[in-house]
Amino acid sequence: MQTLHVDASTWMHRLTPRLKLGALAALGILLFLTDNLALLGLAVAIGALLYFSTGLPVSEALKRLRPVVLTIIVVALFSLIFNPVHVAAVTVLRLTALTLFAAVVTATTSIAAFIDEITALAVPLEKVGLLKAADIGLSVGLVVRFVPEILDRYRAIREAHEARGIKIRMTTALVPLIILTLRDADNIAAAIDARGIRRH
Repeated sequence: MQTLHVDASTWMHRLTPRLKLGALAALGILLFLTDNLALLGLAVAIGALLYFSTGLPVSEALKRLRPVVLTIIVVALFSLIFNPVHVAAVTVLRLTALTLFAAVVTATTSIAAFIDEITALAVPLEKVGLLKAADIGLSVGLVVRFVPEILDRYRAIREAHEARGIKIRMTTALVPLIILTLRDADNIAAAIDARGIRRH
């Protein structure tokens, strides 16, 4: 099974997950407080520098970004239709910078560390009876962990279509992708219950 985490030993890997998540949240706020193209461009450059320093081979790093870049391009096209060029450029640079910084955090933080940190951050909410901290940590960890699996499922469906000479369309790919994802979710839930991970 693939994972977004990169097994390396860079200085970013050694930072605590809490510091990285806090920095990501702060950067997200700061990026939305400015529409200066130069500053946003600088943020993109720093994000790219950090991302390509996580220990990933360049080809793999670019491959991981491909689905998100396609999404950003679609957003840019819609933004250009309904907004001035400056607004569209600001939107694209913000999304690109955030994507790169988030990719750095997921590449340098293990899933176990993610779960532990999110669980610890959710404990105050559990104390006031709003939720179960362990459930939130487990949920976030599973989402981060299985994003590559869902992308692999989509590629397998696309290749199956191509092998049969069928043109890939979102409508024909979405239904089997949802079914396979839900089946995996059922299997994972059964495995979690069988191991008694959620005891409440």
